[in-house]
Amino acid sequence: MPDDFRKGDWIQTFTGVLFYPLDARAHEIRIADIAHSLSLQCRFAGHCRCFYSVAEHSVRVSRAVPPADALWGLLHDAAEAYLVDLPRPLKRFCEMGRLYAEIEDALMVHVAERFGLTMPAPPTVKHFDTVLLMMEKRDLMCAEPKPWEDIAEPLAEKIRPWSSKKSEAMFMRRYVEVSAL
Repeated sequence: MPDDFRKGDWIQTFTGVLFYPLDARAHEIRIADIAHSLSLQCRFAGHCRCFYSVAEHSVRVSRAVPPADALWGLLHDAAEAYLVDLPRPLKRFCEMGRLYAEIEDALMVHVAERFGLTMPAPPTVKHFDTVLLMMEKRDLMCAEPKPWEDIAEPLAEKIRPWSSKKSEAMFMRRYVEVSAL
């Protein structure tokens, strides 16, 4: 095979990188691409009362975890900048979801390499991701048609969603803060 052979097809990122999601290279991952893309992606496949970005969610997780885990908290959903996200029912309960999870996990290895993180993400990130989920349910969703499995206690702070522009700026600001730790 030629040296320039890459698996799958490519996407053009916000900063103009030719990016192969199925054959990622750590040096092609840009924080500006992650911040921009996640700031335009709505959590819950858009099924919340108002726009609430994955970037804002990531900033909030980063603030909730211990300082040593803050960069992981910020980047825990970074693969979604290149793959988008699947709702949990698809991700957990079908073959497509299992395949997606494999691709997402492989991409997160490159994200970790790019930003000097050690795989896997610390347990505190998963815990506070769930805490944020419960806050988001409380503050952003309509009345539940069936009880959710409340598996973490939400923080008292109320979520008042940011615009996509503010989410992107806050993500970049938080990156600068936690990169210095």
